[in-house]
Amino acid sequence: MRFDLTDLRLFLAVVDAGSITHGAADVGLSLPAASERLRDMEANGGVQLLERGRRGVRPTPAGEALVHHARLIQRQLAQMRGELGEHASGLRATIRLLANTASITEFLPKRLAPWMAGHPRVDIELKERQSGEIARAVSVGLADIGILSDAVDTTGLLLQPFATDRLAVVMPRDHPHAATKRVAFADILHEHFIGIAGGALQEHIDAQAARLGTRLKMRVRLRTFESICEMAAHGIGLGIVPEAAARRCSRSVSIAVCRLADDWATRRLSVCARSLDDLPQPARNLFEHLAATKPRPTLEKPPRIE
Repeated sequence: MRFDLTDLRLFLAVVDAGSITHGAADVGLSLPAASERLRDMEANGGVQLLERGRRGVRPTPAGEALVHHARLIQRQLAQMRGELGEHASGLRATIRLLANTASITEFLPKRLAPWMAGHPRVDIELKERQSGEIARAVSVGLADIGILSDAVDTTGLLLQPFATDRLAVVMPRDHPHAATKRVAFADILHEHFIGIAGGALQEHIDAQAARLGTRLKMRVRLRTFESICEMAAHGIGLGIVPEAAARRCSRSVSIAVCRLADDWATRRLSVCARSLDDLPQPARNLFEHLAATKPRPTLEKPPRIE
């Protein structure tokens, strides 16, 4: 039975995502390549590892055994990288960092820039993901550090405060809600919207609409918060963006800014890692830099749903 490290990373990603498609994306493989690897793993081992169904995949008893051993191997590899990194100060290092949309656009650049300037031999492999995906990826070793909303299940992860992200609605100044300080999401679902193109934040907002049994009436999707605010100023539709971005844009375009009153619209962002002991030294240093307070080795509260 021969499995390489890519096989093991793929298998863990598929099991944690409950989907071959999403697991393949998490490890940077195409769906056909991932499917072929999984078939080869089962053929080489002579055992079925995954039960495939309409709602995704789950491990068989043999697959559960493989998950256990694959996680042990991942932890040992992380420890090996950390120990070797201490003796390889002259080499370049790469830190795998996952973050949600608000972190990447509003908070991370200011925190990350001075640290990278002081560590010229360290590169950052930064990817945008939803908070739930970030938690799963960090927990199985597919990322070194994550920045996520602590409203998702973060069981087993070390968390430290990073920032508070509040979502707000942007609209023209003559809109009926323009003078309102707070508005419930359900009260604006009848409106047309301007969305974010291809971002984890928009997926989060769409999911909240789906929970209320509807879909947003989307007129256009744009790539930047500034362009969303510009469109909102002209009455094209409402936009939902981080409040910090909305306030910044309101200085240059004629928009009103109204906070979303729903609990899910105020998110406490945390920097997370599986364990400081598992992190190579550069990644551990970055974790401590990004954390709002000195890390303490405590695990977090019971999970909530994002």
